[in-house]
Amino acid sequence: MRVSIIGSGYVGLVSGAGLAQVGHHVLCMDIDSDRVRRLREGECPIYEPGLGDMLVSNQHEGRLKFTDEMAEAVRHAEILMIAVGTPSDEDGSADLGHVLAVADSIGQLMDKPLLVVVKSTVPVGTCSRVRNSIQSQLDARGSDLEFSVASNPEFLAEGVAVRDFMRPDRIVVGVENAGSEALLRELYAPFNRNHEKLLCMDVRSS
Repeated sequence: MRVSIIGSGYVGLVSGAGLAQVGHHVLCMDIDSDRVRRLREGECPIYEPGLGDMLVSNQHEGRLKFTDEMAEAVRHAEILMIAVGTPSDEDGSADLGHVLAVADSIGQLMDKPLLVVVKSTVPVGTCSRVRNSIQSQLDARGSDLEFSVASNPEFLAEGVAVRDFMRPDRIVVGVENAGSEALLRELYAPFNRNHEKLLCMDVRSS
């Protein structure tokens, strides 16, 4: 499958490397051009055992690429994952500015049906705000393109994140419809072969 991941931080890089490792074609996007350049050169910007080798090997195999162009990421994707940071706001709540800015860009750039997956750590209700942001941009364009929004929270622990991703105890997804569930089951099928690990529910419950 063709997967784009917006945000090449901790969650984005581990997810991108792990999905590429099992055979998906992954494009990781980050607005930091210098970070993208270093990743292309094989430099891992975070310390996580095993991650650097996975990034390099999957680049060499052609399954993992990096870009600083949002349009390229949207164009590449069957599934587009949002994995940007959600720093604490002044009142302690999650600052969703980066997440919603990505959603606006998706609505401005998408040219085919798309499944948008929120992996960033966000409060309940964020997926509805993401949906509204994308839809408002499509409405402004006069576009009737269809899309779905899903939730796929991450449970990675520093120091063992690669192991946690490659051998998960559970994979939680929240979906709006059967089509989204089918796509995510296909995406995570390589992690699900020995026994059922995927827990599917509605978006808010996830």
